Amino acid sequence: MLSEHFSLREMSRSSVADRLGIDNTPPWIASDNMCGLCENILEPVRKNFKVPFSPMSGYRSIDLNRAIGSRDTSQHILGEAVDIEIPGVSNLDLARWIEGAIEYDQLILEHFIEGEPSSGWVHVSFKKKDPPLNRMQSAWYTGEEWRVGLP
Repeated sequence: MLSEHFSLREMSRSSVADRLGIDNTPPWIASDNMCGLCENILEPVRKNFKVPFSPMSGYRSIDLNRAIGSRDTSQHILGEAVDIEIPGVSNLDLARWIEGAIEYDQLILEHFIEGEPSSGWVHVSFKKKDPPLNRMQSAWYTGEEWRVGLP
């Protein structure tokens, strides 16, 4: 377990990796980073919304990250980022709560369409450093354009 409610297995599972035969086993440093991500992001989210959930995407090996078309600079490769949705909670409400309640590095409301509360997902990252170097940057990606901040 990386934290009380989140396991290494769920933070590194990937149907794409399974299908393509990609080893998605995180190195020690990524596992350590995921502990910080779980304790500082996922546990507070679960405690606030009181809804069990499982991350959609956590750690990604470089090969998996490339296979899904993501950049080599993705924080998922370092175990510092996670994509989440919570059943019954608008992704905009989730992103706004994170933005106002906890420390994070980047918060991106991805593929969100105004007026469609369940569209898209929330990408959030956390840097476990001493001292933390979290930038508290928020953005909204519509699928076509980037906007600073949340809608």
